[in-house]
Order: sequence, then C-alpha cells, then structure tokens
Amino acid sequence: MNKAMIVVAGLALGCASAVQAQDATFSVRVLTPETALKAAQAALARCRTAGFQVAVAVVDRMGVTQVMLRDRFAGPLTPDIAIAKGWTAVSFRTNTTELAAATQAGRPSSGIRNLPNVAALGGGLMIDAGGSLLGAIGVSGAPGGTEDDACASAGVAAIRDDIEF
Repeated sequence: MNKAMIVVAGLALGCASAVQAQDATFSVRVLTPETALKAAQAALARCRTAGFQVAVAVVDRMGVTQVMLRDRFAGPLTPDIAIAKGWTAVSFRTNTTELAAATQAGRPSSGIRNLPNVAALGGGLMIDAGGSLLGAIGVSGAPGGTEDDACASAGVAAIRDDIEF
C-alpha cells in the first residue's frame, strides 16, 4: 500500500469513528425547575379562579416529578393522582383524556388501566415543543377531567413562549 492509500484509509476510519461516536449518544431538552414551577403555578391559579382546590404536578420527560403544588384544601389523594397523571402522559406519549377513552372496558387496550401508577383520567397533558417531549403536567381535584384538563392547559399556555424552539 502506498502512502496515499494509507492516508485515505486513515481518514475513512476516522470519519467512521466520528459518525459512530455521534450516533452513540443524543441530547435532550428538559424543563428548568423555574419553568416547571411557572407552569404549575399557572395551572393552580386557573383552578383557584374557577373555585377548585387542586394539586398540580409537573414531571420531566422520564416521568420524574419536578414540581408538586397542593392547594390548602385539596384532598389528600390529589398529589399522588396529579403525579400519576403526569407520569401516565409521558409514559404513553398521550394526554390522559385520550388514554381514558382508548382504555375503556372492552377495548383492546383496557388492560393498561391495571398497570401500576397509570391514571387513565383527564387532567394529564404532555408538554412538548419543536416535536420534542419535555414533560407533562397533571392536575387533580377539580370536579372532573374536563376541568382538570382546562387547568393543565393554562399551565402549558403559561410557558409556551418560554419553551418554543
């Protein structure tokens, strides 16, 4: 092999290694604690305005709780349910109202409701931007999933400009 072929072979191997190294990892975007808190506070404020005492949880893209707020008179189970709604939304990559409909008794996916930590109830919304899942917000304590969803939507809307990229 002459020197030119050795140099070309070395460059090819170096480029292949760079491509493999690049493919071995990836970057993700996550909400800052301040952004998660802003979303939770906006959701809590929306529910208070409507006269509801709730708990609000924001989870990261892996379902780990970043923020949990419970209003003074929210029920004792509302924090756990809010966290479960957020966890469910990120785990199944769907809002929990949609999951609730898809997992009704007699449906092929009804067994999902029996899995640990799954909350197939309205009130869990994904937080995404630019096609990336950043986390989810869960609200529990309003009189029904529709109201929980409305409060969660207010939380997502409050940070929409901060997370768009």
